[in-house]
Amino acid sequence: MSSIQVRPATLRDAKAIAEIHVAAAQDAYKELLPVSVLDSWSVQKRQAFWREAIDLCEPQVLVAHIDNEMMGFVGFDRSRDKGTPSSTGEIWAMYVAPKHWEKGVGLALWDAARDGLQEEGCTKVTLWTYLRNERALRFFELAGFKRELNTTKTTEVGSVRLEELRLHRSLV
Repeated sequence: MSSIQVRPATLRDAKAIAEIHVAAAQDAYKELLPVSVLDSWSVQKRQAFWREAIDLCEPQVLVAHIDNEMMGFVGFDRSRDKGTPSSTGEIWAMYVAPKHWEKGVGLALWDAARDGLQEEGCTKVTLWTYLRNERALRFFELAGFKRELNTTKTTEVGSVRLEELRLHRSLV
């Protein structure tokens, strides 16, 4: 039986990352966003975004695969939040293809991102997720993240306003 491998993303991975990003978001957010918003997301636009991110290493992007089948990805770097110390990292994005949910892919990606953030000298990590994204909240809370009180913010996604919540955990 093959095991999940995690490696740095290459430019050749950008299309697969974009396909996973769109498919996973459309499935995960189907209870949060109207179909018209979900259907408007473009693999082509996401591919351009991820090509640039991989090329600039901002954020750092890792991919999970088994036998070269792409299963998910994580993007992480220093926190983008104003006022956070340079020792605070952030999970910018983490998505797993829906057919690979609940198979350990998210955990493999989190473990690799945690190691990468620790190598960069980070002692704390944060992330933002939609308040009503129960699957993500459950996963990250099982991974040791805690909800930060009074950190909710409203984000506009298409024509919908969603509440986001910041989570955090120690890396030491």
